[in-house]
Amino acid sequence: MNNLTLRQLRYFEALAQHGHFGRAAEACAVSQPALSLQIRDLEDSLGASLFERSSRQVRLTRFGEDFSLRVRDILRAVDELGDLARASQGWLSGRLRIGIIPTVAPYLLPAIVGSLNRLYPGLDIHVRETLTAKLLRELSEGRLDAAIVALPISEAAFTEVPIFAEEFLLVRPSDEAGKPVPSIDMLKEMRLLLLEEGHCFRDQALAFCNMASSLPREVLEGSSLSTLVQMVGAGIGVTFIPEMAVPVETRSAAVSMSRFADPQPRRTIGMIWRRTSPLAGQLQHIADIVRQAADGLRSPAAPLQPA
Repeated sequence: MNNLTLRQLRYFEALAQHGHFGRAAEACAVSQPALSLQIRDLEDSLGASLFERSSRQVRLTRFGEDFSLRVRDILRAVDELGDLARASQGWLSGRLRIGIIPTVAPYLLPAIVGSLNRLYPGLDIHVRETLTAKLLRELSEGRLDAAIVALPISEAAFTEVPIFAEEFLLVRPSDEAGKPVPSIDMLKEMRLLLLEEGHCFRDQALAFCNMASSLPREVLEGSSLSTLVQMVGAGIGVTFIPEMAVPVETRSAAVSMSRFADPQPRRTIGMIWRRTSPLAGQLQHIADIVRQAADGLRSPAAPLQPA
């Protein structure tokens, strides 16, 4: 078997991840024929097929699945060698791959990127916005350097650093402003608007309402907080949003905001990274920058109405 190249392994990893030659080539910034040729050469070197090809999709063979697990370990180790070299320089430079959950990204991300670009102009920031489960998997596989998520994650492989805590506010139509805040039992009888399954914010809202195992009588789902707030403004139901989202999501919607009585529902947002990462010191510093950015965006307190 001829020597395998890192280029081939990275192309293989991209194709395994995207399941499509065109998207994999775009992710690798190469032409599709060039990527296809490298994959074919890799399979010829191995003497076995790595992918099943059809007109619509590409999927790993059984051998390809086993091969993929080893490739991820190899590429992660190679990337950590680069991280080790960067860490030895004592400053932030080069590529930073950071993930962030959708219920934080639109509100905090501009401030984070702005601060990092101002403080470290040599930093090449790559952002990945997706659900927590995917962020944890990609962080574990070495595709991300760090992620901003809701804590706790409670996985021994990751370092967790709390950044800030925020309350959940109740969003109702504007004509309900000033009305008493409904109790948990009353919420169970209302039409509750929630994010789709997979969002940790959905699970946290249900847990507050003691509905983690059973849904309320009427539930409608949306793909984003913005959609939920606009649905409330249209009189369709009520929802929750995190405090940081209030300035952005309520500026163009006919809604009213209310706080719950203590103990208020809340979440803790933090940054996580692999415990083995050579960049741990730099990532701790970035977590401090994220905390400062979050402090600068905290919204004024909404009036507390009795529950």
